[in-house]
Amino acid sequence: MSETRLTSSYARGASEPRLLNKTIGQQLSETAARFGARHALISRHQGLRLTYQQLLEQSQQLASALLRAGIAKGDRVGIWSHNNVEWVLLQLATAHVGIILVNINPAYRTSELAYALNKVQCKALFVMERFKTSDYLGMVRALAPELETQASAALQIEALPDLRLVVWIDVAGQGQEQAGMQRFSRFIASGDAADPQVAQIGASLTPYDPINIQFTSGTTGFPKGATLTHRNIVNNGYFIGEAMRLSEEDRLCIPVPLYHCFGMVLGNMACMTHGAAMVYPNDGFDALTVLETVQAERCTGLHGVPTMFIAELDHPRFAEFDLSSLRTGIMAGSPCPIEVMKRVVSQMHLSEITIAYGMTETSPVSCQSSTDTPLDKRVSTVGKVHPHLEVKIVSPETGETVAPGQSGELCTRGYSVMHGYWGDEAKTREAIDGDGWMHTGDLATMDEEGYVNIVGRIKDMVIRGGENIYPREIEEFLYTHPQVQDVQVVGVPDSRFGEELCAWVIVKAGQSLDAEALRSYCKGRVAHYKVPRYIEFVEAFPMTVTGKIQKFKIREAMIESLKLDVSKTA
Repeated sequence: MSETRLTSSYARGASEPRLLNKTIGQQLSETAARFGARHALISRHQGLRLTYQQLLEQSQQLASALLRAGIAKGDRVGIWSHNNVEWVLLQLATAHVGIILVNINPAYRTSELAYALNKVQCKALFVMERFKTSDYLGMVRALAPELETQASAALQIEALPDLRLVVWIDVAGQGQEQAGMQRFSRFIASGDAADPQVAQIGASLTPYDPINIQFTSGTTGFPKGATLTHRNIVNNGYFIGEAMRLSEEDRLCIPVPLYHCFGMVLGNMACMTHGAAMVYPNDGFDALTVLETVQAERCTGLHGVPTMFIAELDHPRFAEFDLSSLRTGIMAGSPCPIEVMKRVVSQMHLSEITIAYGMTETSPVSCQSSTDTPLDKRVSTVGKVHPHLEVKIVSPETGETVAPGQSGELCTRGYSVMHGYWGDEAKTREAIDGDGWMHTGDLATMDEEGYVNIVGRIKDMVIRGGENIYPREIEEFLYTHPQVQDVQVVGVPDSRFGEELCAWVIVKAGQSLDAEALRSYCKGRVAHYKVPRYIEFVEAFPMTVTGKIQKFKIREAMIESLKLDVSKTA
């Protein structure tokens, strides 16, 4: 990037290194050829370790099994599971032969599962047995009672008319047989890693073929199926790893979910394009397991959303663990409080941690800080535009690019923009304009050096008595109070001002705080109209499984508890 000062909020990423023009299967084959004997995948909770050569061979064997089961190039296969080796094998197996992997949120229940499977006409579903209180096999049976009486090789299910195959993720030799379903261990054994069909189909694929459908987080409305290609995913993973300076010497701890881009691309694909090892501490997030894994495996990288890093830092046993092997990682998923970022750098040895910004529809990353970004920029921005991409910030009213420092909607264009929303051209056209710009719905600013700062969501902005208030600014301020662990600010309807501010606060363990004390803290430090009128103390925030706060649920809860009149606001 040129160091000249920007005169408008538009930036284009570097043109070197060049874009990779390969499929996921080609990328894995190349990595295995270079680093075949090195660890590719360590799944601590399963006690499994695979080298890159083993990962290649087992994924090819699973690809062969899929073909032999009648799943063909272009068909959709769902994965409904938390993190495990089988998830990665399916990610790679489907990519080898052009089958489209459909990531299904493990927090979904029966109606959402049916919606996802039917929306994209899934032909097969791979599903974990259970997780905590979630009985996944029970939920599948509730939707498909026909499983009890049908052969597992050719299902006919009324509620899921396209589904022909259900495979449950088992531990070989353990557990009861499941009527109408096949065991994963037996299913993969039916394939042949040297099956010539796998190589033949692989050779016919192009990097532009769709390979993955990820449903948007569902913080608003019905989830939409963002469809991504090999080119989207391989390149985004590669440039993410470049920004982190990953190499075959790195071991990346991945406690974020694989069903989401964070785990699948920022985790798996960043490693696979650099020969680094993927390390899964557990099937779901647990702060203690993460700390134990980093120490035991000498991890050099750690990913997480801010709430995960907060949980790790505040764990009562935090000081017991040696985290000195850590160097880098990514914090993303939702805005990171500056104070948390400083603690992560100073207390977790993550001197080269980077912040990434993106969305599922852009594969996902558009902007990222690098390992040598000055700390003040690393803690207060999401870095600069990624190579081979363009970003601009436009006025939501006029569509014109705004001056540096002015806020507007962030738009991105380039190789990372999705193929489209599956089966929804109208929604695709709403999101991607005629010039190829993806409109993110995020409010952002860009400074004269090209650093981007996410201010909030356009829909989250609060307008109180004509004043535009960005919740993020108030959250950052309240976070500086010594008793506050975490805070979320939303706007709620008000008959006089249109909207008023409401803060939900989580107090640090063993501390006490009341609303008056927090308001007193605000006085004289922020403008009077930025002091929250309503303050609630809570144990947790409503959030998606990926750690995105569902602010609309906070707003709904306050409207209900305060009996507010929604009709009085625009």
